Amino acid sequence: MIALAYDIHGNLPALEAVIADAGDVDGWVIGGDVALFGAWPQETIARLRELPGARWLRGNGERWTASPSEAPGDPAVQGAIAALREVIGPDEVARLGALPESVALGDDTRCWHGSPVSDVRSFLPEPADDEAELLAGVTERRLIFGHTHLQFVRQAGGIELVNPGSVGMPFDGDHRAAYALLHDDGRIELRRVAYDHEASAAGLVERFGDGWTKQPADRIRLARFA
Repeated sequence: MIALAYDIHGNLPALEAVIADAGDVDGWVIGGDVALFGAWPQETIARLRELPGARWLRGNGERWTASPSEAPGDPAVQGAIAALREVIGPDEVARLGALPESVALGDDTRCWHGSPVSDVRSFLPEPADDEAELLAGVTERRLIFGHTHLQFVRQAGGIELVNPGSVGMPFDGDHRAAYALLHDDGRIELRRVAYDHEASAAGLVERFGDGWTKQPADRIRLARFA
């Protein structure tokens, strides 16, 4: 059984809740955006490195941190990137930025951060007009991805789309940390775990001060794309 953990965003208490809930799994997929915008970036990275059989892939957060000019110019985004680069240092920035864009789980399942065409374009709970473009050339029967922070499973053109949701910053109004389990029989189980989200939001402001932290702290408090 493999645990699928996406969009942790440096929220260590949420990650610890997920690890405890997952129990003795055989491995992990760490689906990108592990540290950016969170109060505990170093601690989150260190904790993830302790997990057995963990396979990591790069999200837009890791790419942006390695190349800030590729990120939006929004002060909240650039402020978070600058803070993260200072905290984790250039060697860690480079390691995270060099992670693979995708991870294969057998012959029929592949994991991305956003989609096969982009780490900032992804699928939604309801079909969108660009879905055929995002799925062009896909041969696997299942795609696992994150980025939108919305947990769901659905079919699209005979392909199963799986978003495990966000561990550290859900956007569906449910404050609980989200992740998924891929069982040995191929079944996907979506999971939610309660943790003290208010403390995580407060911890972000406490560690990094006012300014860029307001937006991600509000998102944690509201469980919305505020």
